[in-house]
Formats: sequence, structure tokens, C-alpha cells
Amino acid sequence: MSDYDYAWYAKHSFTPLINVSGTMTGLGASIITQSAIAEATAEAMQHFVSMHEAQARASELIAQLTQAEAGCLTASASAGISLSVAGCMTGLNPGKVEALPAADGMKNEVIVQAGHLCGYGAPIAQAITLAGAEVKSVGQSTSCCDYQISSAISENTVAALYVVSHHVVHYGQCPLSRFVELCHARDIPVIVDAASEYDLTGFLAAGADIVIYSGHKFLGGPTAGIIAGRKDLVKAAYLQNLGIGRGMKIGKESIMGAMAAMQAWLQRDHKAVLQHEYQCLELWQNALADAPGIRASIVPDPTGNPLYRLQVDIDSDTTGWTAAQAVTALAADEPKIIVRDHEIEHGYFQLDPCNLQPGQEKEVSQRLVKTLKSDAPSRHPAADARNGSVNGYLSWLT
Repeated sequence: MSDYDYAWYAKHSFTPLINVSGTMTGLGASIITQSAIAEATAEAMQHFVSMHEAQARASELIAQLTQAEAGCLTASASAGISLSVAGCMTGLNPGKVEALPAADGMKNEVIVQAGHLCGYGAPIAQAITLAGAEVKSVGQSTSCCDYQISSAISENTVAALYVVSHHVVHYGQCPLSRFVELCHARDIPVIVDAASEYDLTGFLAAGADIVIYSGHKFLGGPTAGIIAGRKDLVKAAYLQNLGIGRGMKIGKESIMGAMAAMQAWLQRDHKAVLQHEYQCLELWQNALADAPGIRASIVPDPTGNPLYRLQVDIDSDTTGWTAAQAVTALAADEPKIIVRDHEIEHGYFQLDPCNLQPGQEKEVSQRLVKTLKSDAPSRHPAADARNGSVNGYLSWLT
């Protein structure tokens, strides 16, 4: 067992689990590692504050963190996409804000590369259409040329969305700097969805007009979305609280917690954190080094975040296991070990150490060896892992 106390799970009758999947919303995204963040969140619950004043303070901190002109907070990064698109449509016209999602008389086309129309637990296209906008897919899923972007821009185009994520196609896409250049040549603002990214300045520096981050993933704060960028567009996104943004509002406690998380990020020893995480990966890699049919490799993050994961490739002919069986078996015992399995059909899964509690890396190491050196269970189709997200909702309360 690890040094971590699982009493909280017993107290609330929850199934204990170890998250080596990453900052996944379905697992609660992340843990708050700085007590100051939890204290700021709890303290705010005991006081009243003008929400405009709180958001103004958040804007100052977001600007410091991202080098943006301004910023605001909302319920989530997904909400940030909807509000940013809506802001591009309405500007600072409250009448238009109240009219949405009916977009009569407004420009409402948003261009997106076909390879960026991914899902992140919900379709990214839906985050756009919730604002009353229409998605205009550009190019093909594996190829997007400059002329296709230029040709897609019309007199009805109001914005362009660029997605940075492990879920998107990672080849054949127009790079951000060129995407911005093509859009700005026609006065089209560029919104970047960078929900899970460490880089808090590079996207704006590359010319993006709005960048959206999660406050509860790598930042480790309470659930929140961060909108950063041009002051006029941030103000227009914030104005949506008079309309569709009302259902995406953020409370005072989350604003203060998110601000504390941003301050902690500025003071964080990123090098030390990465070093500890890498040591966990080496522990797991060494534990599997002599396992026949298992190849454990330390791989970099696909979007360029300064982090690594352990990729475990399984030769089913040698081991008798499939990757999908291994994922299921690791999650069958308590505490459940939840791995990163979104590419399970390729015969591998990954382990992400960013949300480990103290000592859990040893527990994961022991369970990996115990599981993969035992006899494989009945075959488990990869389709179960692929459809696991929707099945979790459909089986709820049954």
C-alpha cells in the first residue's frame, strides 16, 4: 500500500481510485496541491463581494500570467469557447447578447480545421453552436491547406477557432502562426482552445486574439475556465453573462480559488515537479523491464507540454493480454487504477503521474507487475474502452 490515506473514500462511500490518466474531467480533473488554494476558496464562501470587482482583480492576474490585455473567468474552458464565440458575434451590444442563440442579422460562421473538430467529453462543434454560431469545417481531417482557409472566410465569418489538444490530428494541419496570418488578413479574430496547455503566453504571442485555459487542470484550482486576450473581446465575452453566459457563471469561491491557483503557478518549482514525475515513470519502466511481451517507453506529451508519460505496449501473442484487458483489470481491484486509454486500439495505454498522491507511484508499480504477470481474463473488446464515456452516463442510476 502507499502512504496515502484512503479514509476520505470510506467516509463518503466512494470507490477509491488512483488517477494515472491525467487531468481528466471525468475523474475530477486534478488535485489541489497548495493549501492556499483551498483556503482561498473556503474563505471566499464566508464573504460578499461585487462580482465585477472580483472579475476585475482576476483580469489583472490573468494579464500578468498570460501577457494578455485582459481576462475573465467562467465556469469551464468549454464555457469559455461558447462565450468567446458569442462575444465575437455580439460585441458590446446587450440587445444582441439577449437575443442569442438566435443570431438573426449577426455574422455567425466560425471556421475550424476539420482535423480540429474533436471531442473532449463533448463535441467541440457543440461549444460553438451553443452560442448560435455555425461551424464551417475547413479542409479534410488529415490535410488543411492555406487556400482552403482563405476560401472558407466569407462576409458571414465572425471568428476562427484553433484547437491545441492531444485529441486533434497532429499532421497536415495549418500551424497557428500561419492560421493567424491568414485570418487576420481578412480581419477575422482567432480563438485558441488551449484548455490543457502549460504554455500561458506563447499562443497570444503568436497572434491569437483570445486564448482559453482550464483553471482546474494543470493549474490545480477549482473548476473554472480562463479567457485571456484582447480587451474588447474579453469584455464582449464577459458581457454574455447577461445572456447565455448566465448558465455558465462562476461563483466567488471559484474566482478566488482560481486566482490563488494562478499565483501558485507563478511561484511553482516546475523543474522539481517534472523531476519527481519523471522518477515515477522510471520506477514503472524498471518494474516492467523484464516482463515478456511488454515494452514500456517514456514518451513526451504530443502538444509540447513539458511533461512525459509511460507508454505500455503489449504484445498479445506473447503475453496473452490485450491492452484493453489490462486496462480493465487494473480498474477492477481497489483502489481502482485508472490509466490513459484513449488510443487503446493501437495496443497500448499510458500512465500519467501528474495527479499522484504521495506514495501511490509504488502502489501503481506493484499492481502493474501483479496484473501483467498473471493469467489474462476473458478477452475484453477495445470498443468497451472507446465507448466508456457515454456508457458511464447511460448506466448512471441503473
